[in-house]
Amino acid sequence: MKDAPATEPETTMTQTKIAAKGVNVFYGETHAIKDVSIDILERTVTAFIGPSGCGKSTFLRCLNRMNDTIANCRVEGDIRLDGEDIYAPAVDPVQLRARVGMVFQKPNPFPKSIYDNIAYGPRIHGLARNKAELDDIVEESLRRGALWDEVKDRLDEPGTGLSGGQQQRLCIARAVATRPEVLLMDEPCSALDPIATAQVEELIDELKQNFTVVIVTHSMQQAARVSQKTAFFHLGNLVEYGETDQIFTNPVDPRTESYITGRIG
Repeated sequence: MKDAPATEPETTMTQTKIAAKGVNVFYGETHAIKDVSIDILERTVTAFIGPSGCGKSTFLRCLNRMNDTIANCRVEGDIRLDGEDIYAPAVDPVQLRARVGMVFQKPNPFPKSIYDNIAYGPRIHGLARNKAELDDIVEESLRRGALWDEVKDRLDEPGTGLSGGQQQRLCIARAVATRPEVLLMDEPCSALDPIATAQVEELIDELKQNFTVVIVTHSMQQAARVSQKTAFFHLGNLVEYGETDQIFTNPVDPRTESYITGRIG
């Protein structure tokens, strides 16, 4: 017992950020997610992998209540962000999504200037008291999106005029501009070429210094490169969850091994 305090500093950096217990998701009569429980660690990149239609994106959308926007979708179970029930009646989904940002599969910049793409969220949430503070947030966010040096002289130009890879980094910068604690990414590189993919992967590695990152990816190679934790989904079930190296080199469940070796999927 005397040794317990010595272990505390090691655990502070890897404490649970999101705790999900017994989560079930239904689309009408279809049972899409089946009794999933998982602890997502703070300032860690967690990858969700599995075949198409296995439920990984559906579960990801539970974490910031994006499924609320689907008419026949029902979510059951308990999901907590820093111990707070995100589905409690008093929780405002808009405020929740400021804390749990999202980057989608295809780059979707607003039809506005590069500057206004980034400034939009901070304006809505009142994060800047004046233009100077807003300028600082825009610059900081674009730097975090590894885009500042490429666009700093053309902030008034439309975000839609950027290349695909730049647009996706703009969307990442836009997501971090509201200073979220968690960043959800739903196959953020699937529409990008290999060079742009490498840039986004490098960015994800940097983002984990300040954010908890959860990424859905169809690429096992990408999961192995960017994540520290990996969760394997199959037919709506969370089959296995653990250290990425262990999942890929010594999986416990035969279904995980079958997927990684290409026998299912």
